[in-house]
Amino acid sequence: MKEQTEIGKLKEGRYLVIDDEPCKILSISTSKPGKHGAAKSRIDAVGIFDGVKRSLVQPVSAKIYVPMVERKTAQVISIAGNVVQLMDVKDFEMFELTVSDEQLSRMEPGKEVTYISSMGKKKLD
Repeated sequence: MKEQTEIGKLKEGRYLVIDDEPCKILSISTSKPGKHGAAKSRIDAVGIFDGVKRSLVQPVSAKIYVPMVERKTAQVISIAGNVVQLMDVKDFEMFELTVSDEQLSRMEPGKEVTYISSMGKKKLD
């Protein structure tokens, strides 16, 4: 899910959608309005799920989508290699995530972990 807002209302540390990917805003710089144009805003952001840096230059009054980013808790059901099967503790939804070796060492069946969910994608926090 996502909603629309103006670029001028965004702040560092918040989220926005660039190239259909939810991103966290790293920096925002705004130029003064010129003789024949509106003030422009340059936003540097990094993708939440893929870690790719992206930039966006748009007028301050332009509309942009902001993703709904939720932090949720899940219980570890089983571990098979680097794939962990999790169950959300509120709605009992079952899903699988591929995790790194470092994250895998901190997991065991029955333990609760937090994860980030946005626009149909999930990742361990």
